[in-house]
Amino acid sequence: MNKNHLLYFLFLALFVTSCSNTKYLPEGELLYTGATVKMEGNETSKKERKYLKTELQKIVRPKPNSTILGLRPKLYIYNLVGKPKKEKGWRYWLRTKVGEAPVLYSQVDLEYNKSVLQNFSENHGYFNTKTTADSTRSGKKVKANYTVNPKKQYKIREVKFPTDSSVISSNIRAISDRSLLKTDQGYNLDIIKAERVRIDAKLKEKGYFYFNPDYLKIQVDSTVADHQVDLTVKVKNEAPSLSQTQFKINNIIVYPNYSIVSDTLKSKEGFTTKYNDFTIIDRENLFKPRIFDRALYFKKGDFYNRTNHNLSLNRLVNLGTFKFVKNQFKVSDTLGNYLDALYYLTPLPKKSIRVEVLAKTNSANYTGTELNVNWSNRNAFRGAELLTISAFGGVEVQVSGQNNGFNVYRMGTEANLVWPRFVSPFKIETPGGFVPKTKATLGYEFQNRIKLYSLQTFKGSYGYLWKANEHKEHLLSITEITYASPQNVTPLYRDQIAANPSLEKVIEKQLIFGPSYSYTFTNTMEKRKKNTFYYKGTLGLSGTIAGLLTGANAKKGDTIKVFGVPFSQFIKIENEFRHYLKLGEDSQLASRVIVGAGFAYGNSTEMPFIKQFFIGGTNSLRAFRARSIGPGSYDGSTTSSSFLADQSGDLKLEFNTEYRAKIYGLVKGALFLDAGNIWLLNNNPEKPGAEFSKKFINEIAVGTGAGLRFDFSFLVLRTDLAFPVRKPYLPDGQRWVLDQISFGNSTWRKENLVFNLAIGYPF
Repeated sequence: MNKNHLLYFLFLALFVTSCSNTKYLPEGELLYTGATVKMEGNETSKKERKYLKTELQKIVRPKPNSTILGLRPKLYIYNLVGKPKKEKGWRYWLRTKVGEAPVLYSQVDLEYNKSVLQNFSENHGYFNTKTTADSTRSGKKVKANYTVNPKKQYKIREVKFPTDSSVISSNIRAISDRSLLKTDQGYNLDIIKAERVRIDAKLKEKGYFYFNPDYLKIQVDSTVADHQVDLTVKVKNEAPSLSQTQFKINNIIVYPNYSIVSDTLKSKEGFTTKYNDFTIIDRENLFKPRIFDRALYFKKGDFYNRTNHNLSLNRLVNLGTFKFVKNQFKVSDTLGNYLDALYYLTPLPKKSIRVEVLAKTNSANYTGTELNVNWSNRNAFRGAELLTISAFGGVEVQVSGQNNGFNVYRMGTEANLVWPRFVSPFKIETPGGFVPKTKATLGYEFQNRIKLYSLQTFKGSYGYLWKANEHKEHLLSITEITYASPQNVTPLYRDQIAANPSLEKVIEKQLIFGPSYSYTFTNTMEKRKKNTFYYKGTLGLSGTIAGLLTGANAKKGDTIKVFGVPFSQFIKIENEFRHYLKLGEDSQLASRVIVGAGFAYGNSTEMPFIKQFFIGGTNSLRAFRARSIGPGSYDGSTTSSSFLADQSGDLKLEFNTEYRAKIYGLVKGALFLDAGNIWLLNNNPEKPGAEFSKKFINEIAVGTGAGLRFDFSFLVLRTDLAFPVRKPYLPDGQRWVLDQISFGNSTWRKENLVFNLAIGYPF
């Protein structure tokens, strides 16, 4: 097919699909194709008119059928499928979920839209704006046309706050310095409404429980000067006296076993406990009173405060013990202005069992299934503790890159006990609505790597988890103990050790113990922001105190063993930074940088294998097999034609960026670029080129590719097709391989194209 025939075909397809959508319209109906907003006049600046046009275009209703390159595929599918006989089945799903009903011109109310545009303009200070509405028809299609002529914007000349001597007026004046209303600012009804909400929120912090924004009015005087207004803030005369009264807290009553179907509210002898400022009515004696002292911020005699109100509710919810948390304040039956605070708490079932079948992808590029059986005991020791015992088993199969057939079978068990507080000899206070937690873990895992070896791992940890706020999270493990004991090493793996002695460290017994700390900051939950960030920094120590006390020095032969196993001594630091740039409603640029370093000393000459850095794979450099790159310019694939050893390093540098955009429906696409490598701190004769040097930039691996993401809401299925453009293991000067790319060459595809199948986004 030549170029002219191709253009003719595309034009014909465009014409046919365009016409076919209108032939299905009901008799007398026209297809609505959208609206245009035209700005006229010169009393406003070009910037103001551009802003108004953008905002006005957003609020015109209805929205027309969605288009792609001028076509309306969803409407075409809707028409093509036709009306299904039943409200179920494939046709019904295709028509209602994939297709889109035609937007008819009869649904358009020109006068209503005209008034909406007029109101928006005037609510933003462009009083006396002139607006007209009309439509144009072409065949069976109609477009709405709106013309807006905004006048000069009115600006705020002065803002006046209440001047009378009442207590509430003085409180309003006291918070006027943070007012959202500023002189010389354009009049804006949205900001005026926001100012009422701001004042209400501040008054709630000062005991005005019954106040609300509707009790405020902000009068506008537009006669004071040319295109200027004065704003006067007042409490409405009809505002009830209760709303203008400051309240303090009197009784604090907790019902921790509340049920709407039984009588749980009556206070009876033997069921009521007085603890500090609280009255706890617990007929079943389910909870220790001290958990409420930690969760509730109010104390008797405090002014009512909305912040403490919300923090108390958040902490009760975050205990993870209650199914429902309900709160009520009512005027206390006592002299003075007091409120009683009542908390109605419905516990979750104390014990539960959950069975999960998971699809997962791990960091080593293995995809598989896992069966988890979890038994939970909430409120295990009457202090809202959570005891969880789980057993798991699964199989993981490498599905991308060069599959060497060494699949992994895993099974194990783990017990976790979480206290909703700091279990510590010292009293530690944490601000905010998040409950601090203490966590103890004991676990065992048996892993069988087919054809190679088995690995038994015992682990235990004890530490603290707390959040300063919704953005910042801390995790401090006082100690983490890991004991790894390989067994069942096959002759095949022994042969590989003979060819590559560095592989022997993988099957050495390892004992790791010491503290670790990680800090996480993220604001990615703020969807309206154009730029969002994620940062996680981790510091791990092992054997530090033990090494100092014993004087261990492996380099001098003074290696200290515990239970016959040399303990590892090292420092490891890792930083991960992500940036998300929102480009549009359904598109973004996501980037990630990882920098890590590990240093072995004292009782160790090198980092333990399980704590070293790895690179490559489904969630890393997608153009290379998992753990196959590095260290440095070392080529691990040369050790054997049948076995590709996992390569590890002491230093890691990785950069990833990808453009993500919605393609159609639940299908999203991505174009990505990955770069990075790992290195050793010290020279290893068995791995030439692996040591870090000032030439490290010349040893960066680079890959690129494209992928599809199928977002099913409950999971994201990801497929990526990638290929390398820079191979660090090639001779210097030959590492860029852009000129060798040949998608039509089967040999090139076999050696370079890597298909990744994964669950979830890479970052």
